[in-house]
Amino acid sequence: MVLDPEIKAQLNQYLGLMEGEVHIQVCAGEDQVSKEMLELMDELVGMSSRIKVEKADLPRTPSFSVNRPGENTGIAFAGIPLGHEFTSLVLALLQVSGRAPKVEQDVIDQIKSIQGEFRFESYISLSCHNCPDVVQALNLMSVLNPGISHTMIDGAVFKEEAESKEVMAVPSVYLNGAFFGGGRMTIDEILAKIGATRDDSELFDKKPYDVLVVGGGPAGASAAIYAARKGIRTGILAERFGGQVMDTVGIENFISTKYTEGPKLAASLEEHVKEYNVDVMKLQRAVRLDKSDFIEIELENGAVLKSKTVILSTGARWRNVGVPGEAEFKNKGVAYCPHCDGPLFAGKHVAVIGGGNSGIEAAIDLAGITSHVTVLEFAPELKADAVLQDRLYSLPNVTVHKNVQTKEITGTDKVNGISYIERDTGAEKHVELEGVFVQIGLVPNTDWLPDHIERTRFGEVVVNNHGATSLPGVFAAGDCTNSPYKQIIISMGSGATAALGAFDYLIRH
Repeated sequence: MVLDPEIKAQLNQYLGLMEGEVHIQVCAGEDQVSKEMLELMDELVGMSSRIKVEKADLPRTPSFSVNRPGENTGIAFAGIPLGHEFTSLVLALLQVSGRAPKVEQDVIDQIKSIQGEFRFESYISLSCHNCPDVVQALNLMSVLNPGISHTMIDGAVFKEEAESKEVMAVPSVYLNGAFFGGGRMTIDEILAKIGATRDDSELFDKKPYDVLVVGGGPAGASAAIYAARKGIRTGILAERFGGQVMDTVGIENFISTKYTEGPKLAASLEEHVKEYNVDVMKLQRAVRLDKSDFIEIELENGAVLKSKTVILSTGARWRNVGVPGEAEFKNKGVAYCPHCDGPLFAGKHVAVIGGGNSGIEAAIDLAGITSHVTVLEFAPELKADAVLQDRLYSLPNVTVHKNVQTKEITGTDKVNGISYIERDTGAEKHVELEGVFVQIGLVPNTDWLPDHIERTRFGEVVVNNHGATSLPGVFAAGDCTNSPYKQIIISMGSGATAALGAFDYLIRH
């Protein structure tokens, strides 16, 4: 049995939503994955009379394709889509059966209007929480447009193929044989990359807002909801909805919810915002803030949005270590997500830069996958919690170097080592390895703001207890501010505070 009873019960409920027949073509060999794939097919057939399975010759073994009767839909799975990809399998079955996808009609229209042949392949890891968004977006595009096809490829099953293409980060997407993009991509971002963009002309004719929220993470979503509930004209613009939450795996400290995952929470945030009269503008980056009669936010495309008040909730991003080799070897051995990319370094020697909680958690996780982990910490002592340090030091394949400064990440076409300096002696050392995971915290997304908005030396926007900044009418919330604790629930609270502060400002001005 491939599916455990709990997953099988969930799948049974989903399969009851199928609207038509689905024909699965499977190509299997004699290996263990092939045997498990055939077992999975037997289980699917046993759970729904709408599913038919037949053997076929496909480009990869083992793999299977999901099709409408008598039609090649263009969706294939090279590997068994369980783990984080379980939902991708469920959605493929439902959408190919005829069930309508839960996306806006203008997105559907964009996909259907695409002309040409687009043959996508995505290399993924079943432990990657970023991969399903890409897989599901490309599968949906394949369902809606006969000129588009997509094959999900499990890098652990097709290891030689992944290594031949030097795939060292997932998801890695190829289009018609050439590298297309890496990392999490929404369907809007994929459409934009192939030139199927939405019409942004309406952004140039927007009426002024009462409250304009910049950023779509937990703080921004909370601020937009609180503002809209006051009955005032509210807009929210976001480069990607969910922000850094989209990169979070398990969330166990969101009060009232024992466990959830980042992408799921981000989807709930967006769904909740859309319940209110909020003008949602996605895939938009703010590049300038100015104040005259209104507060003006200029977008990357040149449009200028005006508002009586603005709430900055632009969040933060991974901090770069800033040494030679980091940028050059990004996705070629330099990585930032141990959960996503760790399996690609199985049996290899890797380094983790950073001795805080995130760095030590990463080192512990990687120690179970790789042959050896070298931890580099700038400070004289690790900053991680004692319980994490105890766990780290109990592992036999971990070396910790404290009070060292990373000098360079070396390599040719990919990473082959890291150089560091012992801060107490000045001695330079080099370690040969194949991967480097950077885990040194976050940097706020505030470098586009004008100097007259006060910020800390770390770039965090300074706010008072009403969420107000030093510029009247401009408020801020979440991880881009000087809040001492960067937590989802605190960001949501600060978003509500900023919205209430902005409403109070509007009443008084």
